[in-house]
This record gives sequence, structure tokens and C-alpha cells, in this order.
Amino acid sequence: MSAPARPGAALAGERGVIFDLDGLLIDSEALHHAAYSEVLAGFGVSVSRATYTAEWIAKGSGADYAVRTFDLPITPQALKAQKEVLYLAMLKERVTLMPGAREAVERMAASFPIALATNSNAESVGHVLDRLGLSARFSAVVTREQYERAKPAPDAFLAAARAIGTAPAKCLVVEDSQRGLGAAHAAGIPCVVVPNEWTRGHDFGLAVACLKSLDELTPELVRNGGRR
Repeated sequence: MSAPARPGAALAGERGVIFDLDGLLIDSEALHHAAYSEVLAGFGVSVSRATYTAEWIAKGSGADYAVRTFDLPITPQALKAQKEVLYLAMLKERVTLMPGAREAVERMAASFPIALATNSNAESVGHVLDRLGLSARFSAVVTREQYERAKPAPDAFLAAARAIGTAPAKCLVVEDSQRGLGAAHAAGIPCVVVPNEWTRGHDFGLAVACLKSLDELTPELVRNGGRR
């Protein structure tokens, strides 16, 4: 799924905002965990919340970790594919916005070109944005099919900056996880983080600021490069 950059949005020196999706705008980490847990249960494996938080969310290598650690007779890619089927079904029934997400997106869209940059695929992202009525707010949507390396590599955020025609250093990334923060740092983009219940224990030392909620994301904060 992709949306064209807003005409005339990328004026010289203009700021841009790049949002993550999972765990930041939508309350989806519990659904991801539940989907993986159901697939892994078929192999007699149980993954705790703490392990999921560390290996899947923080590092982004959960499927590889599971296959290697539990010697599963399946490839990481096949494990992910099985999980995605279950996750999409759960998402269609139970997806909800994080507190303050709609208002934050609308505030930012009124002042800046904004993009979504996610490791999720186009099918799930398209469903979420359409169902929650957010599609029209984004100048660009960058999904996993549109770049080579997943977060914590910088590819997603660099693609998003290009899509809205804004230099990386003029963008501000809004993330919830250590992995996403690392991707923003690797892209040379300042990042503010809004931890959720799954990510509060992550290392956010590279963040420009750590916000208590999306309510603290203001145009003034963006214009200051994330510094309060």
C-alpha cells in the first residue's frame, strides 16, 4: 500500500513526521504475541511475554530465535507466514487505536507532511487504516514490501522521508520500541519514543525525548527536532 506525497508539501526547510504503527498508533502487540503463541503451541512451544518482548519487539529476530532455540522443523519465513494468517484474522476483529493516536495524527497532518513507516505488510496496514479512518491523513504509507531490510535497519524510515520529499535530518520519527529507535538513529533521523506496556523496559538512550503519551506530541516539539 502506498500513497503519493502531498503536492507542494516538501518546501525547503519544512519538517516532516514519520509514525510507526504497531504499538504506537494501534494496540497490536498483544495480538502479535497471541498469533505467534498459537502457531508455536502446535510445536509444543510456549513463549513468555518477557521473551516475546525481548526477542520479537526489541530485537526483531523472534522467528529466527524460535526456530533456532526450539529446533523447530520449519523455516523462520514459514513460521512468520503462518503467524500472519492468524494475526490478520485477529486484527480484523479486534484492532483498536492507542490512546491519543487519532488526535496526534490529525495534529501532525494539519502542520506537516506525515508518513507511516512499518514492518507490517500492505494487507494488514491497509485494513487497519481503512477501518480506523486514517488513510487520508498520511501523505505516504511505507509497508514491508517497499524496502529491502526490516527495522532495525534504516530502510523503512529513509523510504518514508523520500516519499514525503523531506530530508531525513528534517524529519522526526515517532516510535515505541528499541528496534524502531535504532532504525531511526541508523537513518540519521531524530526520534521521540512513546513506550507502551510491552516496551517500557527497552533501552531508549538514543531517543531525543521519551514522551509519556501521544498527547505530548505537538507541532512545537516537531519544530524543535523533538527537544522540549
